[in-house]
Amino acid sequence: MYIPPNFAHGFCALTERVEFFYKCTDFYNPDYDRAIRWDDPDLGIDWPIKEPILSEKDAACPL
Repeated sequence: MYIPPNFAHGFCALTERVEFFYKCTDFYNPDYDRAIRWDDPDLGIDWPIKEPILSEKDAACPL
């Protein structure tokens, strides 16, 4: 999957086992890390799951 730099992205796995590989354009720098809450109603995304398993970081994202 190609995601351009500075573009918000997310994915939802619908099977028990998933392997997701990606490359980055640069080394990770936490100073530039941003997040959007997965179920933010302003985004209007109709996710196929209502109670996902999230990392602590993703679960703490603001609306």
